[in-house]
Amino acid sequence: MKDLSRPAIIAALLALAAAAAAQPACSSDGQPPAAALLERFINADCDGCWTDVKTAEPGRGELVLDWIVPGRRGDDAPLSAAARDEALARLQALGQDVPAHSQDWHRPRSGRPLALRVAHGLAFNGYIGTSIELRETAPGPWRAWLLLVEALPPGGERSPVARNVVRNVLHVSWDPARGERPSTARPMSIPEGARPERLRVVGLLEDARGRIRGIAQSRCAGR
Repeated sequence: MKDLSRPAIIAALLALAAAAAAQPACSSDGQPPAAALLERFINADCDGCWTDVKTAEPGRGELVLDWIVPGRRGDDAPLSAAARDEALARLQALGQDVPAHSQDWHRPRSGRPLALRVAHGLAFNGYIGTSIELRETAPGPWRAWLLLVEALPPGGERSPVARNVVRNVLHVSWDPARGERPSTARPMSIPEGARPERLRVVGLLEDARGRIRGIAQSRCAGR
C-alpha cells in the first residue's frame, strides 16, 4: 500500500466516517431496538471474573455490554489489555464505584424507543468510520454514547458466555434547543488485539435525568 501522509490519513478517516453516516457497510437499520441494557463491569485485576460460569446472561430484549475497568495493578492486571479509562467515566455517570471484582447493572429503556441510528464502515489503517444520529425531533438535551464493541461468542477468549466487550468510546452531548444537530460522525481507533471482523457499534441515548431513551446496535449484511 502506498504510504500516506498524516493529513492524508486524517482526510481519509473523515471521509470514512462520513461514508458510515451516509451509506454504511453496517448499520442499525431494520434492527429492533433493545428494550433494556445489561452492563457487566469487571475489574481488570480479576481474571476469574472473566471466566466465571455464573456470569449474568441478558434477559429477553436485553442488550449486554462488557466493560473492563482499570485495576490497581495497572498494566500488570490480567485483563489490562482490554481495560478502558472510559469504563471509569461510565461508572461515574451511573453513580457507582469501581467494583472490587465484578458488578452487573440491569437498566430498562424508559418510554417508547426514540429513533436512534448507528452505523460504521470498514476498517482502514487501524481506524473505523462510525456515526450516531437521533432521527426524530425531540427537545433534549441528550447525552449519547457511541461504543465500538467486539462481539465474542461463548467460549471465545476463554469466556463461558457471549460478550460485547467495549473497545472504544465516543461520548457526546446534543442540545437541539441551542441549535445543535443530534448527529455525530467520527473515526474511532481500533485497539491492538481487537479483530476487525468482530467489531460493531452500539449507541445509547440518555436524557438529562440519565434515563435510557434509545438503544441501537449495528449489524453487517451477510454476517
